[in-house]
Amino acid sequence: MIEMNIFSHSLKALSELVGADEAALTLLVSILLGYPIAIIYRQYFCGRDQYFQHLYFIASGLLLGYLNYGLDVAHPLLSMVVTYVILAGLGATAAAVGAVFAFNMIYLLIGYYTTSTEYYDINWTMPHCVLVLRLIGIAFDYFDGQQKEDTLGADNKRFMLKTLPNPLEFFGFAFFPSSFLVGPQFPMRRYQNFVNGDFGDKTDPFKPPRSEYAALKRFGLGVFYLSVFQIMGMYVSDSYMVSEDFRELSFIRKHLILGLWGRFTLYKYISCWLLTEGSCILFGITYDGIDEKGEKQWNGLENVKLSIFENTLDFDDYVHSFNTNTNLWLGHYIYKRLKFLGNRNFSHLGALMFLAVWHGFHTGYFVAFFIEFLVIYTERDIKTIVKSNEKVSQFFNQPMVNIPLKLFLRLYTFIFMGFCLIPFVLFTWENYTYTYVSINYSGLILYVLYPVLWGPILRAVLKRKKTD
Repeated sequence: MIEMNIFSHSLKALSELVGADEAALTLLVSILLGYPIAIIYRQYFCGRDQYFQHLYFIASGLLLGYLNYGLDVAHPLLSMVVTYVILAGLGATAAAVGAVFAFNMIYLLIGYYTTSTEYYDINWTMPHCVLVLRLIGIAFDYFDGQQKEDTLGADNKRFMLKTLPNPLEFFGFAFFPSSFLVGPQFPMRRYQNFVNGDFGDKTDPFKPPRSEYAALKRFGLGVFYLSVFQIMGMYVSDSYMVSEDFRELSFIRKHLILGLWGRFTLYKYISCWLLTEGSCILFGITYDGIDEKGEKQWNGLENVKLSIFENTLDFDDYVHSFNTNTNLWLGHYIYKRLKFLGNRNFSHLGALMFLAVWHGFHTGYFVAFFIEFLVIYTERDIKTIVKSNEKVSQFFNQPMVNIPLKLFLRLYTFIFMGFCLIPFVLFTWENYTYTYVSINYSGLILYVLYPVLWGPILRAVLKRKKTD
């Protein structure tokens, strides 16, 4: 306890010295502690009895939770216990899936209701929202494991659980230290394969995985993006977006600043994900098979695909390159299971609404994910219309047209990603509507009016000519 107090006082003094939020600094230090925790694992626990591995993960995950949230770490612990009791009592049934889903979502929403403010809160609900997806995923996988395999999709077969994991395995998975606080998401089957030694050296199970170089690369990228984020914070901030100074800028400058602010916002998440991924790689849990050169790949938990993200030409690129593990979870456990709705757009909208609820009660979340739906719908519809007109398609495929078109799309995605983030980051109606007024409602005019105005006009202009 004395050591904990010393740690807490040291971080408080450091936060005052550098002018950083104490909770955010504690979280960053905890993410970095994943590296020494991984080194200790490699030295003393790798290849040992699974019993000791589970205990090590539980103890280290609990420690990190306590460093950040004190006794509030009891909230995720309680959810783990209740979820396990439900699955053990009801078995691999639809009732168990429903009960696990309902309990964890209701508990999370109660947490949001009792703790949230109008600002970005770093409290126990942050790791808890990550945990909720993990626990719901186990319930679905356990249910899938009892179904006829010929009725399951490829991912369902890959993730399904034939038996309920034992308690130590269950809690070790939930508390895994390099993913407990901020992710990434991964299924129980990956954790089981990892502790079973399937990702290590088969000739010597006690030999740590040769993943040091891959871990170092992601760590270096994480430090780089964190540095860029700090530098950008000197010029843009959330408070600046709701200031009179921003509103008084010219139309073009406001939109360029909007794009810069959007990158600033995303780099905050990217830097954390890169740092956590690096420690996951050091553990060896990110194994992703052998490449054509016979070398092991360690990108199995890659949460941001930087080459795609930094070269986006449309918002589908953002979806496929940013927060990829959560997107994969959403696609597997929510989107595909809404197939009974009979319409891809309905399934997409339902999945996004789940994400909005999962994030909390702020109206900005619901507006943001609805706008995401409209943006994706708009882009896909425009592509369909253009492809249906052979002359227009040929025009855009010309080298002289294609290059400036790509430059335009790069600028378009840069600016309007910032637009999409306005309600998500600014939370409250007063804040994000203030910024919408500042930018003259540009994105709303573009996307909200597209289905009823711009889309029909574009179809009329570019409709496919009839051929014999």
